[in-house]
Amino acid sequence: MNGHLRQPHRASRRGLLTAAGGLLAAAGARVPGSGAATGRAAGIEAFEGVHQAGILTPQQSHCYFAAFDLTADKRDAVVQLLQAWTDAARRLTAGQTAAPMDASLTGPGPDTAEAIGLLPSRLTLTFGFGAGLFVKDGKDRYGLAGLRPEALIDLPRFNGDQLIAEKTGGDLSVQACADDPQVAFHAVRQLARLAYGSASLRWTQAGFSSRPPDGTTPRNLMGFKDGTQTPEQPDRAVWAGDDGPAWMRDGSYLVVRRIRIALEHWDRTKVSFQEQTMGRHKYSGAPLGLKNEFEPLGLDRNDADENPVIPDNAHVRLGNAAANGAAEILRRGYSYNDGANFTAERWPPWRQGMEYDAGLLFLCYQTDPRTGFVKLFGTMAKFDMLNQFVTHTGGGLFACPGGIRQGSFLGQRLFTAA
Repeated sequence: MNGHLRQPHRASRRGLLTAAGGLLAAAGARVPGSGAATGRAAGIEAFEGVHQAGILTPQQSHCYFAAFDLTADKRDAVVQLLQAWTDAARRLTAGQTAAPMDASLTGPGPDTAEAIGLLPSRLTLTFGFGAGLFVKDGKDRYGLAGLRPEALIDLPRFNGDQLIAEKTGGDLSVQACADDPQVAFHAVRQLARLAYGSASLRWTQAGFSSRPPDGTTPRNLMGFKDGTQTPEQPDRAVWAGDDGPAWMRDGSYLVVRRIRIALEHWDRTKVSFQEQTMGRHKYSGAPLGLKNEFEPLGLDRNDADENPVIPDNAHVRLGNAAANGAAEILRRGYSYNDGANFTAERWPPWRQGMEYDAGLLFLCYQTDPRTGFVKLFGTMAKFDMLNQFVTHTGGGLFACPGGIRQGSFLGQRLFTAA
């Protein structure tokens, strides 16, 4: 046992180190052997690479998204935070504790320990930089203003937005995805601990997406299949190219929106109306008038009365690349459920009765939000039939830099350029 205590670097979430006096061992803990297993078979997604994981990675069943406000006065403190986050992320995604464990019980532990014994569960951590890292309240806090990408815009206000300031924006973002919700939350919790004195949590949102056992497309809380359409060439739709700053090459731009859905009112509408609103059949997922989920939409199809089979203001028509000058985004959405609202608070468009605080944690990646999300949603916010049931209550835009290589840290190219 003491031999293991002399090798804390081997500690992993799959085994718990015994502590002085056998306290943890008495609780049923065990000492890890040679460390966490590696490879996809062990539920490990590679952290290092050309691109950040968690973007094109096959979607996990749970997400915990967090936005942070920087409180550090100096650029060096921000660099130290990003270095600490990188070190912790390497360990966490490999199924290890956030830092090497030791036997001391005299101070805060290097890890909060609630994920010890759990598998890595394909954990990915995807980081982003908000506009506030570059300029905040008109001030260039860290000497980075000149390196802010033109694509990192201030998102316009869209029709119907009811954004809550406390659930909007942020200087840094972390998207933790895993097949175990506790693993995802644990990872963000460790990063938040490491940020003490340098950054504080601004807002968070947990999400879930359950794929049927047969591997078919998962459904959202409205009962429709969600994720049928994806870009034909995701690399072209997602990754930033050479037209932006060098530090963003191989990165992507993340738009996140917290979208509340009036489920109790949606549930009372006819299925035929729901299908007209979405532009797809509810149970098969096929475009209206067709049988197969993955058939082309056929937006030029008309019925016997020469009316479009898929209505002009149907959700899938307005969100289709063909109707928006080939604008494409990669959706990576999750449902959320934060309970029910029994207070006097009322949300548009209904403002009546008990309402679920539930809906969609919408995450999408693109080469440039100006030609992606903003172009698509600018039209949808005005005309989409779905708008009568949804309210956008929060979100943000973040520049997610390229992947982290061995020996480097998150954002290193940005700070080196500065």
